[in-house]
Amino acid sequence: MIETRLDKNFKIKGFFDKETSTISYVVYDMISKKCAVIDSVLDFDFSSGTIDYHNAEKIISFIEKMKLDLEWLIETHVHADHLSASPYIQKKLGGKIGISEKISDIQNIFGKTFNAGTEFQRDGSQFDRLFKDNDEYKIGSIKCKVINTPGHTPACTAHVIGNSIFVGDTLFMPDLGSARADFPGGDARELYRSIQKILSYPDDTLIFVCHDYPPTSRKVEWVTTVGEQKKKNIHVKTSIGEDEFVKVREARDKTLNMPKLIIPSIQVNMRAGNLPPAEDSGDVFIKVPINSMKNLV
Repeated sequence: MIETRLDKNFKIKGFFDKETSTISYVVYDMISKKCAVIDSVLDFDFSSGTIDYHNAEKIISFIEKMKLDLEWLIETHVHADHLSASPYIQKKLGGKIGISEKISDIQNIFGKTFNAGTEFQRDGSQFDRLFKDNDEYKIGSIKCKVINTPGHTPACTAHVIGNSIFVGDTLFMPDLGSARADFPGGDARELYRSIQKILSYPDDTLIFVCHDYPPTSRKVEWVTTVGEQKKKNIHVKTSIGEDEFVKVREARDKTLNMPKLIIPSIQVNMRAGNLPPAEDSGDVFIKVPINSMKNLV
């Protein structure tokens, strides 16, 4: 759990999951006590197929302790490195699950890969709200805006909340650079242009990242600024142009292995965090496609 950060009329509480290096956030309006959860994590041990709710319960306990009213469960994209806990939190506290309207692109690709069947709707209907580019919504009195940021995946979004931007996987801390762009529908050139949308905001705009993989020389960090990114980001600082970024990003992506939880994560997250339907026995299974995943990345 990371310390609360005060930002004008709202606060932000970060929760770090060491297993997946993910930071989830509770963003809340101090006046109305309305809140949103961004990029929650469900605990999943792939080796044993065991699910737990430790991370989700920390978030729930905090919301209950602060006597907050949950309005939104935001997914910045279909994560490939952790499972979403949104349905579990929603069942306990309510709220609407939201993601980019481009979720249907992901569902079409991976619905086929995992042979999800005709009962799997590939229209985003598993989610409560499908965000379009520049859509606006509120957390209490806090104005929020959605920015489409494709490149890592087609369904990536950043959420501008007050003078802060929650960027998902699009950007990391400056010493780590940017997200990979070799997933299905990903594109390094498109990623660069999406990042420029974020970096067009004032230099003092806060940027909250979804992951941090710190070197041994520093602790986990989760907040930076537009100005710091423009000055120091190893992939997209101001002195690096689009062509150079694409060259570096594509070369880097060729060296990367697939995330260790990509197979369960995609199957669950494309269903808004719900598990695949139970078999006739009543048991739930995660499918492992043989050889087909390597052709996608």
